[in-house]
Amino acid sequence: MSDTPIDSSKRTWIITSACAGAVGGVATAVPFVSTFQPSERAKAAGAAVEVDISALKPGEKVTVEWRGKPVWIIKRTPEQLAELPKLDGQLADPKSERKPSELTPEYARNEARSIKPEIFVGVGICSHLGCSPSDKFQTGAQPSLPDDWKGGFLCPCHGSTFDMAGRVFKNKPAPDNLEVPPHMYLSDTRLVIGEDKKA
Repeated sequence: MSDTPIDSSKRTWIITSACAGAVGGVATAVPFVSTFQPSERAKAAGAAVEVDISALKPGEKVTVEWRGKPVWIIKRTPEQLAELPKLDGQLADPKSERKPSELTPEYARNEARSIKPEIFVGVGICSHLGCSPSDKFQTGAQPSLPDDWKGGFLCPCHGSTFDMAGRVFKNKPAPDNLEVPPHMYLSDTRLVIGEDKKA
């Protein structure tokens, strides 16, 4: 044992320095760790959005935001699906052949414009002037719609109409079908919008 006296001011200085270093380390680590999370700017630029669709019932719609746009996820009823092929003659682009690289991924170039027939995923922005169409899922005669309406969407701005697959009817101001964003399923109840297997 040494009889050297302990310098309390040196001890205080070492403890204070160690504490300041620890606080500085934490202050540096927090922003670093937060960089692993997508920023609001990254989300707006197109970061993928994961959606739980387990509670979605036939005939219901949920809206999420992706790239600052409303994306509709609709669980169509068997009746709504059965009407789709019957409408082809009334549609401007029934097979989604216009601007396929912009509007319809290859896996959605089918009658239902979807991966799973019952689930439609579409960007809720009219291809005319960027308005957001309204749901008109009820069938039959209604204001601004034909008497034999089978359900779909009506753009209130200029009267463009779309079927339950987001396909635009002929002779309407909207030139194209609604966009189908890139998407894929992680499971039967988990959907990712903004990514697909090719991305």
